[in-house]
Parts: sequence; structure tokens; C-alpha cells
Amino acid sequence: MFALRHLIEALTSILDLALTIYMWMIIARALLSWVNPDPYNPIVRFLYNVTEPVMGWVRRRVPLIFGGLDLSPILVLLAIVFLQRFLISTLWDLARLIG
Repeated sequence: MFALRHLIEALTSILDLALTIYMWMIIARALLSWVNPDPYNPIVRFLYNVTEPVMGWVRRRVPLIFGGLDLSPILVLLAIVFLQRFLISTLWDLARLIG
């Protein structure tokens, strides 16, 4: 059973790191939207390509635009924080119970 515990712990750590990195990408994209960056810049294109599937999905489901201000990044960030607080904690507890 110790192998299953270590597997769950490793997957939980990777998931937590991936969620944190994605959260920073969403923040970077929101900050970039304030300065009107060069759309041909590879970093800008990468950020848009990585975050647009989730941001577009949220915008289609919950159109939160007030006075030209898009609030979908806030919803995505709240969802990431919820997943980190609930799912990651639950997986850590599950791994502790198994071991």
C-alpha cells in the first residue's frame, strides 16, 4: 500500500504545481491585457494559446463583462484556488489514510 500512497502524493504535488503555474499564467495574461502587447510576440502568443481555452469556456458560460472589463480571469482564479484548497487537501488526506 505504500506504493499507492507515494503515487497519490506525487500526483497531488504535480497537480498542485500545475495549478499554481496556470494561476500565474492567468495573472500574466490579465496584466498583459492592460498594456496592449505585440500579438506576434512568442510569449504573448503562448500565454493566449494556453489560457484561451479555459477563459473562452468561462466567457461563453458566464458572460461577466462590466463596462468593458472582463471578469472571467477572476472566476478562473477562484476556481483554481478552490481546487487547490479542496481537491489537493483531500488527496493529501487520502494518501495519509492509505499509508
